[in-house]
Amino acid sequence: MPKAILSVYDKTGIVEFARGLAGLGWELLATGGTARLLSENHIPVTEVAQYTGSPEILDGRVKTLHPAIHAGLLARERAADLQELAASGWSLIDLAAVNLYPFEATLAKPEVTWEETIENIDIGGVTLMRAAAKNHARVTLVCDPGDYGAVLDQLRSGGVSPETRLKLAARGFQITARYDAAIAAHLAGTTAETQVLYPAQPLRYGENPHQKAALYGYSPNSTPLGGQVLQGKELSYNNLLDLDAAWRAVTSFDKTTLCIVKHLSPCGVASAETLAEAYRLALASDPVSAYGGVIAANRPIDQAVAEAMHDLFIECIIAPGFSTEALAALKRKKNCRLVEMPDLVIEPGFELRSITRGVLKQEVDGGDPAGTHWQVVSQRQPDPQELQALKFAWKVCQHVKSNAIVFAQGEATVGIGGGQPNRVDCVRIAAEKAGERARGAVMASDAYFPFPDSIEVAAAAGITAVVHPGGSIRDGEAIAAANAYGMAMLVTGVRHFRH
Repeated sequence: MPKAILSVYDKTGIVEFARGLAGLGWELLATGGTARLLSENHIPVTEVAQYTGSPEILDGRVKTLHPAIHAGLLARERAADLQELAASGWSLIDLAAVNLYPFEATLAKPEVTWEETIENIDIGGVTLMRAAAKNHARVTLVCDPGDYGAVLDQLRSGGVSPETRLKLAARGFQITARYDAAIAAHLAGTTAETQVLYPAQPLRYGENPHQKAALYGYSPNSTPLGGQVLQGKELSYNNLLDLDAAWRAVTSFDKTTLCIVKHLSPCGVASAETLAEAYRLALASDPVSAYGGVIAANRPIDQAVAEAMHDLFIECIIAPGFSTEALAALKRKKNCRLVEMPDLVIEPGFELRSITRGVLKQEVDGGDPAGTHWQVVSQRQPDPQELQALKFAWKVCQHVKSNAIVFAQGEATVGIGGGQPNRVDCVRIAAEKAGERARGAVMASDAYFPFPDSIEVAAAAGITAVVHPGGSIRDGEAIAAANAYGMAMLVTGVRHFRH
């Protein structure tokens, strides 16, 4: 008579599965809670403690960790193994239906205690799954209630196929690997060497229609960027990249700030007393590129800014909230996606990027480290207005693709250049975007100037003050050029590349 062990936390479908096995003549073993459920449903079952002659101990921490169980699962169909089993009075176990304590769901509970977390680390279940999966040449592992029906169908047709047993074994090891990685990450905190990703949703396609794509999250039941989609079509791969870039930009600022991103590049950023004013200033930075862009704000979207956006085609808007009046106004843009964020936190504090045969990991660039000191290296000191604009431009620079150049007037961009192989071309792009608004503006550069040509182009455009990290062997030439044009120049000692 074939034998199965059933030990499940999630009891979805287990009664029907057990009844099907019993109807096929299987002998059933089960742990306490599962055994009681089956008995209540009049399904013949032997409790594991009765089979092993060893009661559950340590408040249930030890249930299935017994040689009678694991020898039955791990024994091969060869004479020596069968003789050893028989000598101990045990028999083969041919199927294991197992799922695990909900460690990850427990972590997600508000105010969960450390003790509760530890008690939801499954030991016996993981061991059962690994044993059954290792011996998949003979044993069937069923660790997903969704597979119960298919397994019963194959048993009724003569037996579970080797291909199915292999597939189920692989799924078991995937589950235990993810489970252990989640525990390791939680216990190790930010020093974790493993990272668990959970499928969040399939995407229609990737950057282009011929590329398959999906969204993954760092926790079960993840949502796009951790927010809630309130309106609009399904978010695309490119939407998510642009939303992330825009959101990172606005959360860098304490003041009311709005950012417009197109193809992963900010084309307008502004801080102001109101979102409506910030939007007006950000749009003026590059109204052509803003068409079809993504907008982020670090304050809830109100009616005034929603009405101001009426004439612009916008793919997505992300913000920490939307007023009732704003939602009503934005309904006219029925295809515009609205994403409401729960807070202004950027999580996690690291970034992952795939490369060929590897993954790069780095800390998120949170701006200038504490203790950073800006130094004036020019003959002329910046005036208060220039200094305010330089500080704003420097923060924006952090979110522009290298080689990043930002022109700003007050606390608004007037020209942005980035993503070019050389810095002087980015200065030219920023100057072209700004036009006459470059006169009296300031310039921020994410890295030092290897030659004075960028300073010369900026001066010709009308730039009056510059901030950059410094550190070039030709810093003296850049400083001399700034002095020659009467520009103020500051160095930060901090670089903000974004490749």
